[in-house]
Amino acid sequence: MGMGGHRVYKTGDPRAKHLKKMSKELTARHGMEKWYEMSIKIEDYIKEEKGLPANVDFYSASVYHSLGIKHDLYTPIFAMSRFSGWIAHILEQYENNRLIRPRAEYVGPQNQVYVDINKR
Repeated sequence: MGMGGHRVYKTGDPRAKHLKKMSKELTARHGMEKWYEMSIKIEDYIKEEKGLPANVDFYSASVYHSLGIKHDLYTPIFAMSRFSGWIAHILEQYENNRLIRPRAEYVGPQNQVYVDINKR
């Protein structure tokens, strides 16, 4: 997650540029420059090796970390930022009376026993 661009932004995600700047400023302010510097190296490597630009999510981790947000909250924050879009898709499906089915089918293990996260 965080690399691969965006279907609309063909020449790079402009939102990623803002988050990159924010990451640089926040990590410097809080003495956490190593996270920004590491992100730059990863971004450069992936862009050179795979030709993939950073998207809006790439610099989120260093921004969240520099703000003191706990790692356990990164995924819920990511999901919450998408929630309104997901709801909009559901409403479109209802409005058009058409269910949009996924193109893939789950082929992983079935009937797995749930193990509490603290026991994993």
